[in-house]
Amino acid sequence: MATPDAPTLPTPVVSADWLAAHLDHPRVRVLDASWYLPTMGRDVHAEYAARHIPGAVFADLGVLSDETAPFPHTLLDAERFAARMGALGVGNDDAVVVYDSSGQNFSAPRTWWMLRTMGHTNVAVLDGGLPHWIASGHAITDEVRPVVATTFTATRDSARVRDLAAMRALIAAGTGQVADARSPGRFQATEPEPRAGVRGGHMPGAANVHYATLVQGDGTLRSREELLELFARAGIDPSKPVVASCGTGVTACAVVLALEAVGATETAVYDGSWTEWGSQPDTPVATGA
Repeated sequence: MATPDAPTLPTPVVSADWLAAHLDHPRVRVLDASWYLPTMGRDVHAEYAARHIPGAVFADLGVLSDETAPFPHTLLDAERFAARMGALGVGNDDAVVVYDSSGQNFSAPRTWWMLRTMGHTNVAVLDGGLPHWIASGHAITDEVRPVVATTFTATRDSARVRDLAAMRALIAAGTGQVADARSPGRFQATEPEPRAGVRGGHMPGAANVHYATLVQGDGTLRSREELLELFARAGIDPSKPVVASCGTGVTACAVVLALEAVGATETAVYDGSWTEWGSQPDTPVATGA
């Protein structure tokens, strides 16, 4: 009997109830993409082993990033990304749902964005992540099922990525939109950066859109109206191109997720983000609000 086609996901986010109804579909793949800063003191591998959505595979952000790059969480080339995604059992014909355990869309959007950037469009973030899944009464397990590797083919879309040279030109021109997902304290340089040798502050002209403000109290994405108001207050127009940045390109993807949820079509991530920009000796830096 032939395997049925994958369902088309209601991207960019999918509800807990939708996933529960489709969890046993043979073409639905669920990835636990939890990751935290070392200062947060959380062990994502142990947390996954203790409880996760049935059938979910742990997608280690470190493994899915370029370990040879000078800055953390750099996007892989298409060939290596494809090999590592295939090793997780994800194929091109699958619908992929990504979640994390933060309740704030902290890291899951990064894996969502990587898949999108590598040409896989049938992917969504689980709205509210694991905490909302549990609060909705759905099952969790500590059973780790064997992964059946498959073939994944990737084609990198360079339009969704910005490098240092592109950001220098954008900031020098002063005409582009940059949304910085870091906390207000880091944006304003009133709290220290978590990495040594990185200056505090932000790129001149950037707007502060803290990733944690994009979700409601239950971790689900704010309504379209609320998000549009939030972006407007920050001076961001989703109908025009926006580049998102953060510390290492992780929570920047939460901003892209929210932008695409309100209909933005020209979004990109500055992959090196503030860790790269703030560690250069000659990049311009602004402080304060």
